[in-house]
Amino acid sequence: MINGIYMLVAFVVALGLLIVVHEFGHFWVARRMGVKVLRFSVGFGKPMLTRRWGKDQTEFVVAAIPLGGYVRMLGEHDDDYRKEEAHLAFNQKTVGRRMAIVVAGPVFNLIFAVFAFWLVFLIGMEGMKPVVGGVAPASLAAQAGFQRGDELLTLDGKTVQTWSEHRMYLFRRALDRAKVVFTVRSESGEVVTRTIDLGKIPIAEIDAGLVSRGIGLFAYMPEIPAIMGKIEPGPAQAAGLRAGDQIKSVNGKRVSNWQEFALTIRERPDQSTTLTVNRNGESLVITVVPRPEQVNGKTIGLIGVRPQLPQLPDEMRASVRHGPLKAVQVAVGQTWTMSVLTLEMFYRMLKLEVSTKNISGPLTIAQAAGYSAQLGLDRFLMFLALVSISLGVLNLLPIPVLDGGHLLYYVIEAIRGKPLPETVQAWGQQIGIFLLACLMLLAFYNDITRILF
Repeated sequence: MINGIYMLVAFVVALGLLIVVHEFGHFWVARRMGVKVLRFSVGFGKPMLTRRWGKDQTEFVVAAIPLGGYVRMLGEHDDDYRKEEAHLAFNQKTVGRRMAIVVAGPVFNLIFAVFAFWLVFLIGMEGMKPVVGGVAPASLAAQAGFQRGDELLTLDGKTVQTWSEHRMYLFRRALDRAKVVFTVRSESGEVVTRTIDLGKIPIAEIDAGLVSRGIGLFAYMPEIPAIMGKIEPGPAQAAGLRAGDQIKSVNGKRVSNWQEFALTIRERPDQSTTLTVNRNGESLVITVVPRPEQVNGKTIGLIGVRPQLPQLPDEMRASVRHGPLKAVQVAVGQTWTMSVLTLEMFYRMLKLEVSTKNISGPLTIAQAAGYSAQLGLDRFLMFLALVSISLGVLNLLPIPVLDGGHLLYYVIEAIRGKPLPETVQAWGQQIGIFLLACLMLLAFYNDITRILF
């Protein structure tokens, strides 16, 4: 119950903040362009809180449905205004000024992402030292010669300070079908280079599990006991497993740590599996059927559980921290990389090269918000930056209804010397609404299947 409330609060705070940032971009530039703003709304539907403020008596509103927002400007959708206010109307401004107002929302989202990344690298991003804890047999990492105990020093010449520091870079290079070169220090102290051809990973299998499932590298961790840390919706929850349960055996075979337990479950997709569990000193027998999932062309079993992680030793902790100017450079680079990556993922989904399962809806985002907030300020800021980039890039897509669709109309108007006919714009709006509805349905479908299966 507490985790659910935590998740909800984190989600509302994150979404509300990013909506305010986006709409403030439109509001601020509209005011600078001499346009009168009638309403600034966070949310849709019935107004819950209302206040008028400023020389134009702009109405600031918090509405009932917190899944978006809008800025309503004089003359934006009609000509119903007094002649003496014509110079304040949106539709009386030049195409260039209207384009600036429309693009300001997404741009402010990207600026906010830079600011959030800058704060993260200024205060320090905590993480694990880049030491290899395991190498999957026959994986790309194994073929390249990686061994347990290797410490990653550089990746394509970039210094590696924490395990997850260059994850987005690897994602980017995997999509480029490129080879990457690691410099590592082995347990014996020898410094060597190891090359991995990311082009061998099928594009359809490039996802958040790239380092572990795709490359076959696992971070060092103290031995993890076979104790349930978090039970997600799925087979484990349906079978009655609870957080804190300790797995003693699987089908009568004793397990001594989480890895043994997880590997056994992976080998039993769609097969009834008997677990002997210690719960508060009482021995229980629970039957679970792992759900099948395709990973790198192989069907594995999953039950929807996370381990209870032991405390990481101080000597295995690391932090990525930069000075104010260097942090700006890194933040801009991160924002640019993520923006391009987001666009490419959309493009590859349209080409059916990348699975649409990568699209997440509000339920998954809410879970991520709560989880990142619990991990600390640095992780929550990273989460805000990533979602802000997604909002900015999504809104710049040339789809009617979105900011990018309006921008497209204005570009066409600038080329033609006159606006598109209203009937054409109306048809475009209908198409845009249909496309967005399909996207939202897909996102909700992905959320629900993640929860149920």
